[in-house]
Amino acid sequence: MAAGHDEIPETALAWHRVGQGAALATVVETWGSAPRPAGSQLAINGAGEMAGSVSGGCVEGAVVVEALEALEDGTPRLLTFGVSDEDAFAVGLACGGTIRVLVEPVGETAPALSPNLLAELVAARAERRAVALCTDLQSWTRRLTGPQAGAGDAIAAAVAERLRGDRAGVEGDTFIAVHNPPLRMIVVGAVHIAQALLPMARLAGYDPLLIDPRPAFGAAVRFPGETIRDDWPDAALIAAAPDARTAIVTLTHDPKLDDPAIIAALESPAFYLGCLGSTRTHAKRVARLREAGLDAEALGRIHAPVGLDIGAKSPAEIAVSIMAEVTATLRGR
Repeated sequence: MAAGHDEIPETALAWHRVGQGAALATVVETWGSAPRPAGSQLAINGAGEMAGSVSGGCVEGAVVVEALEALEDGTPRLLTFGVSDEDAFAVGLACGGTIRVLVEPVGETAPALSPNLLAELVAARAERRAVALCTDLQSWTRRLTGPQAGAGDAIAAAVAERLRGDRAGVEGDTFIAVHNPPLRMIVVGAVHIAQALLPMARLAGYDPLLIDPRPAFGAAVRFPGETIRDDWPDAALIAAAPDARTAIVTLTHDPKLDDPAIIAALESPAFYLGCLGSTRTHAKRVARLREAGLDAEALGRIHAPVGLDIGAKSPAEIAVSIMAEVTATLRGR
């Protein structure tokens, strides 16, 4: 999701199911230094309780009032707010901006947001399926669609592009709310670089997994709080089922560990695969992998030497360079 894989739709559905009433507020468009990007969501129940944010605190009060009114009349509304410089400064911005917010009550009767459709969305998120909730802002008709919409679909290309870019927004009269699964990073090799990389990845919004079958390296005391698997790297990778929201980094420098992991990674749709090693080391690696049957197209997916060339020397600096390259790849740079 553009705003991160929070629990906002899940919260709204839970409130509706227990009879508390629920409305979803979603940032549709922004101009200027808006506090929150398009796709950011806020859930409100009938008692005025909130989960999430659409502005970092600038307009939440007004949105809650509109949401409670929407729960009364069952009608969605599209609101426009100008965030003043003073209010923007209070939430950490230098200057203000403008946002449009879609407020939708959850209800059985159109034009409210159907709880069945909301349940489908929640199920897709639980299954890590990339989906978009498309809402016609004129008729209030809605549908849930994935990146492979049917041929001839007028907004199919827009949905696919926005899912790829992790970017909610308006196409014509249709608001496309992007719900991508959470980002993941799988690191093979519990080395010093990994000790710096995993916390950085988590700060950047990734759910990290560390793989190393060597007990002395993958010890919990060296990686407190991290999820560690001590299976052989290829088996662990297959079990982890990397998807298109997964980055994979191999750091062991040992062909017995790295090569099986690389082969498994290249058989997955992971968006990034980076491998530690010098240019010379990588040339030897490519030769081994070619002998193992990998073609030029597959080998071309490998980022090696791993990380952007920023002159990194220490493990922490190398981790910074890796996160920079992962980010650039994710964002299409």
